[in-house]
Amino acid sequence: MKRRHLLASAAVVAGLAFPAMADDPTKAGFIYIGPVGDHGWTFTHDQAREALEEHFGDAVETSYVENVNYGPDAERIMTQMALSGTDIIFATSFGYGPDVNNVAARFPDVAFEHATGYIQEADNVSLYNARFYEGRAVIGHIAGKMTETNTIGYIASFPIPEVIMGINSAYLHAKAVNPDVEFRVVWVYSWYDPAQEAAAAEALIEQGADILMQHTDSTAPVTVAQDQGIFAFGQASDMTAFAPESHLTAILDVWDPYYIDRVQAVMDGTWEAGDIWHGIVDGMVGFAPMNDAIPEDIRAEAEEMIAAISAGEYHPFTGPINRQDGSAWLAEGETAPDGDLLTMDFYVEGMTGEVPN
Repeated sequence: MKRRHLLASAAVVAGLAFPAMADDPTKAGFIYIGPVGDHGWTFTHDQAREALEEHFGDAVETSYVENVNYGPDAERIMTQMALSGTDIIFATSFGYGPDVNNVAARFPDVAFEHATGYIQEADNVSLYNARFYEGRAVIGHIAGKMTETNTIGYIASFPIPEVIMGINSAYLHAKAVNPDVEFRVVWVYSWYDPAQEAAAAEALIEQGADILMQHTDSTAPVTVAQDQGIFAFGQASDMTAFAPESHLTAILDVWDPYYIDRVQAVMDGTWEAGDIWHGIVDGMVGFAPMNDAIPEDIRAEAEEMIAAISAGEYHPFTGPINRQDGSAWLAEGETAPDGDLLTMDFYVEGMTGEVPN
């Protein structure tokens, strides 16, 4: 298996170049916002990269750089990848959008894939995302049924549409089964910062939360939950090992099939830019094993919701739903258009606090 780790840090990658190879494999490069050991978002992308290697063997060579900041660092690394003969580059964080498009415009023969992106200015930029809000509807239902204090804590990263829609989806489904439930949200303005995430978890517990959710990547929140004797949901991967008693389940990010499919398209010469948003039915959103602490009837209800979403029989954003200020958003039976979700910048009715600018 041919694999090259570009470098552990973006700060020292500038002079990198790949040697020419006589029998060139297809080269796939990955840039990550966090460390591969975060056990969250970046971890799942890197697990999928390894699955890519296993699937194709010596026909594919992968490389990655972790801890890549948005802006000049990202542009420099992707430029080096393209100059070094990389055939397809996966930029795996929302904030890389401008960087991806700037570099792609200079390298029209390289395929660029941007995870959770929305900017598609160059013809060789493809967008891909997962409908995580589907999974958050399920964990919201579980949390609403299981909370005893009626207070659920949510550790949020950045106030972008993906995070806001996740909060709203979880809240709506907790509220649907428990009218007394309240959500308390702490914004940490980081995707991965164990110390901040732990502090946020402790603050939420002090405010009465007996169940924690997170849209951040470290295992700190579930570890704090375990120490404090409350429940929590993991993020992106199965975090059960870090909090076996407290970890109820986690929404799983399953990137393997998509990466294999897109690299295969490059190998076949059939790759085209696209814009996909896959969910439970496509296998891009999954669930970690459910803890035995979840009562059997609640587990059955959660599984029924998963099946209904997968079958297209239920959409987590189905009206009537109002905005936080009481103004109408979705009428009875109306489902949210993708465009509304992908630009969501408001809380739904019943949520307290404000969405930060």
